[in-house]
Amino acid sequence: MDPASKHTTVLLNEVIEWLRPKPGGRYMDGTLGMGGHSLALLTAAGEGAELCGLDRDQKALELAGKRLEEFGDRAHLFHLPFSRFEEALDELGWDEIDGAVLDLGVSSMQLDEAERGFSFIHDGPLDMRMDPEFGQSAKDMVNNLKHGDLARIIRVYGEDPLAGKIASAILKARDKEPITRTLQLAEIVRLAYPPKMRHTARNHPATRTFQGLRIAVNRELEELEYYLKTIVERLKPGGRVAIISFHSLEDRAVKHSFRDAAKGCKCPPHQIHCTCGGVPEVKILTKKPQLPTKEEMAGNSRSRSAKLRVAEKLGADGEKK
Repeated sequence: MDPASKHTTVLLNEVIEWLRPKPGGRYMDGTLGMGGHSLALLTAAGEGAELCGLDRDQKALELAGKRLEEFGDRAHLFHLPFSRFEEALDELGWDEIDGAVLDLGVSSMQLDEAERGFSFIHDGPLDMRMDPEFGQSAKDMVNNLKHGDLARIIRVYGEDPLAGKIASAILKARDKEPITRTLQLAEIVRLAYPPKMRHTARNHPATRTFQGLRIAVNRELEELEYYLKTIVERLKPGGRVAIISFHSLEDRAVKHSFRDAAKGCKCPPHQIHCTCGGVPEVKILTKKPQLPTKEEMAGNSRSRSAKLRVAEKLGADGEKK
């Protein structure tokens, strides 16, 4: 079965409504995935609209390319992480774009393919790299990092209060044999939890550890931080950026970045009068993150933690265009 045929794009209608695609517009999808948002953007935009699509997963890029074939040379695809979007725009000769979307996190295809190493439900090699040809794998990290570094990843990125105990269990297990499989690691983490917590936990005990390792392996927060610093500059006045996050660390980064850009002033908080002369760069369109509808959450359980935030670029004088 074609993976795209069973993939459900999260908050699809909401993204299209906020970005307001139009004929002749230029749009960017920084996390192309199965191409769901890109397909909807180009379809809704109509004649002459173009898309710049990026993904660091080569397989996803190929599948999305087939899905977008009908648009011919109006869909420009790049094998790049979204933090390097400016390279793609510069290659296309696009100084500015009308809208951008990011759908953060792991795609259904990556989770469902055991050999990618993202899942603690299906056994596979412990990898977790979105680009399998680049960087350290999760196996490298769990077998080589010191206790403190491993605990920090699980505590900060996985937000697991038992991070120290889990890291100790991993070090003890790897002293006996290398940890190379997803289910092997999942069982080590499960047994690190006290029996009562194992039985009462709403999610699998390894959920947060796998999340933390995945974020660290793919440098997801660093990628997002750089994107947030640079995307507004490449939007046209009136252009919009829509970002879907799936956990609190991502959502917090987006919230704070949008808030700072909407504030304008960069003076220290304790300073009474502004002397920097900064003006607001964006208007925040979603005062609170937009959540999936009950119907979407019922039909796609993976959408339940999704949060959408949208901002619109203002003119150089801080006025809405």
